[in-house]
Amino acid sequence: MRKSTTFKAVLFLSSFIAADLAAQNFTKRKADFNVEKSPSELAQSFGFNRCSTTEYEEFLQKTFPGRMTAEQFESWLAPLVEKAKANKSQNGNIITIPVVVHVIHSGQNLGVAPNIVDEQVMSQITVMNNDFRRLAGTPGFNTNAVGADTMIQFALAKVDPNGNPTNGIDRVNLCQATWSQAEINSFVKPETIWDPTQYMNMWSVSFTSSSLLGYAQFPSNSNLGGLNTIGGEAYTDGVVANYATFGSSDYNVNNSFLLAAPYDKGRTMTHEVGHFLGLRHIWGDNSSCVVNAADSNKDYCPDTPAASAPNYNCVTVDSCPSAPGNDMIQNYMDYTTDTCMNVFTVNQKDRITAVMNNSPRRVELKTSTKDIAIPLFANDAEVKLERECSTVNCSSTTQAPKISLYNRGTATMTSAVITYTLNGNVQIYNWSGSLAQDKYAIITLPMSSTALGGQLNINVTSVNGVADQRTSNSNITVNYLGAPARVNTNVVFNLQLDNYGSETSWALTNSAGTVVYSSPASGYIDSGATLPALITENWSLNPDECYTFTINDSYGDGLYPYGGYYNIKTQGGVTLLSGSHFSSTQSRFLKAQVLSASDLANPENNIQIYPNPASDVLNITKVSGKAKYEIYNAVGQLVKAGNIDNNQVRVSELIKGTYIITVKEGSLSENIKFIKK
Repeated sequence: MRKSTTFKAVLFLSSFIAADLAAQNFTKRKADFNVEKSPSELAQSFGFNRCSTTEYEEFLQKTFPGRMTAEQFESWLAPLVEKAKANKSQNGNIITIPVVVHVIHSGQNLGVAPNIVDEQVMSQITVMNNDFRRLAGTPGFNTNAVGADTMIQFALAKVDPNGNPTNGIDRVNLCQATWSQAEINSFVKPETIWDPTQYMNMWSVSFTSSSLLGYAQFPSNSNLGGLNTIGGEAYTDGVVANYATFGSSDYNVNNSFLLAAPYDKGRTMTHEVGHFLGLRHIWGDNSSCVVNAADSNKDYCPDTPAASAPNYNCVTVDSCPSAPGNDMIQNYMDYTTDTCMNVFTVNQKDRITAVMNNSPRRVELKTSTKDIAIPLFANDAEVKLERECSTVNCSSTTQAPKISLYNRGTATMTSAVITYTLNGNVQIYNWSGSLAQDKYAIITLPMSSTALGGQLNINVTSVNGVADQRTSNSNITVNYLGAPARVNTNVVFNLQLDNYGSETSWALTNSAGTVVYSSPASGYIDSGATLPALITENWSLNPDECYTFTINDSYGDGLYPYGGYYNIKTQGGVTLLSGSHFSSTQSRFLKAQVLSASDLANPENNIQIYPNPASDVLNITKVSGKAKYEIYNAVGQLVKAGNIDNNQVRVSELIKGTYIITVKEGSLSENIKFIKK
C-alpha cells in the first residue's frame, strides 16, 4: 500500500568546508616548528633556511614522549653500526626503495607553480641515485678516499596502495597556496601519506616560509615505548621539500622546470633523504670540536672531519683546527651549495645500513615490491575526485563535480565514456582528447543546478571505444558535496575534545549572524592524560534557515591526531557531517528545508561496527574496499591505521581499554567509540 506523504521540517546540510589554515606561532605543548633563521644565518645561505630537520626532531620528541632522544637513539644504533661493519656479507646487496612523490598544489595547471611537471619529479630520483650510488660520469661521483657507494637506490612506485598501476607521482589539490611546517604535519601528511612501510613518502610543497628548503623525519628505533610501530609518528614519516628545489636543472631539457639557483641541482632532497636514513649534520648541530673514537660529539661518523658549524660556500675551511682535517664541505650532510656536494662516506654508509636493517618502516622498505610493475593493459583509465576549492555558502547553487582522468594504459587515450549516477539519475559524459601513458586531464561533469546531493558513483565504462580493461581503478563512489541530510530539524551535536580542550571553541550562527548555539563562555578545560567525556547537545533548527557551524583551535592543530572529532547526527544516528582534520578554523554550512517524509534518509545506511566490545576483529558495515581507518587510544594517540580489508579490522594486538575508530571513505568520515576486551 502507498504510504501517505506528509511534510515535515528536515535539515539540509551542505558539507562544504571553508578552512582557514593560517600559520600559527606555536608556544604550547610542542616545539615551535615554524622555525625562522636569523638574518645573519639567512645571509650566509643566500637567504634560505637550508634544513629544519633538527628542529622537527625536537618537535616530534615533545609531541610523542615515547620517542627516544638523540642520545638514546645513538646508544641503540651504535652496536648495530658495528654489526653492519663486521658483517659485510649483509651489505653486498643493492636496496631499492619504492618512492611516492606527493605534489601538493591548490588547483594550478600542470607546470604552474607549485604543480611541477613529471619530468622535474623524475629528475630528483635520478639525482638521488647518482648521489647515493656514487655513479661514475655523474655529478654524484667522487674520488675521495672515504667516499662510498651506499648501495641504496630509489625508484618511483609502479603499484599504488590499492594494487593498481601508478607512476609514483600523486598530485593532490588541497586548496591552499602555502603550508607551514605545523600544517604539513597535522593535515597534509595524514591526508596524503601512503603506507610508510611500503613507500618512502616525499612531498613537494610551497612553504609559507619562502626561505625554507626542506626537512625530513629522522628514523625511529625498534623499541619505542608507548607507540605502535604503525601509529604515532608513522603517519608523518617522510621527507618534504620546497617545490623550487625538487629536481635538477641539469635535466631541464624543455625549460619546464620550476627551480631556483643555487639550490637547483636536487641536493636538498639528497640531504633530507640522508636524514631519513639516519645521517646527521657533519658538525653535529653543536659548536664543539671535541673528537673521540665514536665521533659522538658530532655526527657519529669518524671519517667526516670535525666541524663546528655549517658551511654555505664551496671554500676550503677548517672550523676545528684542534682536530685533523679540513671541514668536508663536499659532504651531502653539510649546507653548501648543490654544485659543491658529492660525498657520502664509508661510515655514513655503515649508519644507513644499520638503519635499513633495524629501524621500523626502514627495514620493511627493504622488502617492498611496490617498485615492480604489474601487467599493464592497452586501455586502462583511472578516475579520481578533484577537490572543490571555491567558497561555498547556503545561497550557492549546486556545483558540478570535477574529476581527474588518468591514462594508465599503454595506448594513447583518445576517448572515454564516463557514466555517473546520482540518486538514480544516470548521466553520460563523452570525453575526447589525447593522453599519453600516465598523463591526465581535469574534467567537469555537468550537473543540474536543482539536483539533490547524495552518493555519487562515477565509472569509466569505455576507453578508446572498448571496455575499460581494469575496473579496480575506474569506479569511485563519493559523497557529493551539498548533499541533503534528510532528517527532522531536531539534530544531535557531538563533540569529542582532545586532551587540550581549552584550545577549542565553536559556534552555530544563523543567516542574520546571531549565535544560536555555542561553546560555553568560560571555555573548556584541559583533561590531562585521558580524553574527556563526549559532549552531546540537542539542537532545534528552524526550517528554511541557513546556518554556519564554525569550530576553532587556538593552537592551530585542530583535533587530529589527538583523538578529537565533531559530528552532527540525526536522532536516529545517521551522521550528517563530521570532522577533525583542520588547523586553526573550519566552517561548514547547514540549511534547513521542508522536504517530503518519503525523502527521509534510511538509518541503515550509517556505518556501524560489531561486536562492541571486541576481542579479535571489528566488523565494519557499509564501506567499500577503498575505505581506511584510524584507531586512537584513550589519551588520543594514533595506535593503528590502514585500509579496511573485507569489512574487517583486526584489533587483537591492542591492549584492553577504550578506543575511537575513525572510518574514512572518500569525503565521508565516521568516529565510533569501542572497547577492546
